[in-house]
Amino acid sequence: MSKAKVLDGRRTAAELRAAIGEKVRDLQREGKRVPGLAVVLVGDDPASKVYVGQKEKACREAGFRSFLHHLPASTSTATLVELLGGINEDPDVHGMLVQLPIPGHIDWTEAVRTIDVKKDVDGTHPLNLGRLVMGVDTVVPCTPRGVMYLLKKYGIDLSGKRAVVLGRSNIVGKPMAQLLLAADATVTVCHSRTKDVVSVTREADVIVAAVGRPEFLKASMVKPGCVVVDVGISRLDGRLVGDVDFQDVSRVASWMTPVPGGVGPMTIAMLLQNTFERYLELEGV
Repeated sequence: MSKAKVLDGRRTAAELRAAIGEKVRDLQREGKRVPGLAVVLVGDDPASKVYVGQKEKACREAGFRSFLHHLPASTSTATLVELLGGINEDPDVHGMLVQLPIPGHIDWTEAVRTIDVKKDVDGTHPLNLGRLVMGVDTVVPCTPRGVMYLLKKYGIDLSGKRAVVLGRSNIVGKPMAQLLLAADATVTVCHSRTKDVVSVTREADVIVAAVGRPEFLKASMVKPGCVVVDVGISRLDGRLVGDVDFQDVSRVASWMTPVPGGVGPMTIAMLLQNTFERYLELEGV
C-alpha cells in the first residue's frame, strides 16, 4: 500500500489553465488580439507528434491562436533558421519554440539563438538561461517552472533542504538546479559520470529525476520522507512510466508525482503561462 502522498499535477494544471482561459476570454470580449503560440516540429518523432498535439489542444481550450510548422527530417539548419526568423516578425505570434528532439545534423545552438529572446517561451535562448543563472527576472523553462509551482502549491518548503537533480540537460536539469538554488536549497546534480549515485540520493530531502531511464530510481536509493518529483516518461512493457519506480519508492517517500498526471500537465500549463506573459509584454497590455 502506498505511503507517499501525491503531488497532483493534473488537477493543479487544470486550475491554472482555466484561470488563463478566463483572462483570454476577457481579452476577446474587449476585442483585443489574443496570445499566439508557434511550434516548429522537425521530423516525425512519434512522441514529439503527441506532445505537439497536446500543446495545440491546450491552446485551443485556452483561446490562444496556434501555429504549427512541420518540417521534414532532412531540413537544413539554414532552412530552420530562416523559418524562425520569419516567425520572429509575425505580430500574431507571441511565443515560439522548436519541439525537441531535432535531427542530429541540425545546429541547435544556431537555431535557438535565432529565436527572438522576447518570444522564447521555452527559456532556451542563451540570454534567458544566463539571466536565470544570475537570478534576474526572465523566462523560465516550462518543466522546471512547473515543478517549482507544484512544490509551492503543496506547501513544500525548500529552504535549507538537500536537493538532488538527476540529469543535466539544458532544458530541465541545469535550470532545475538553478531554481532550487534560488529557493535556498543545497543542490547536487548527478549525471551519467557521477560515481556512487546512491550515496548522493540517499542524503536528499528532495529528488528531481530527469534522466530518461525507465524506473531508474528505486526505494533503496531514497531516504524515508524524501519528496520525489518524476520528470521522465517512457513506455515500458506497454505501460507509461517515469524515471521513478513509483510503487517501490512510494513506500518510503513523503510526496511523489505520478506518471502520467504529474509533471507533464504542469509543463503544458507553464507553456501557456509563459506565452501569456510574453503576450502581455509584447502587446503592452
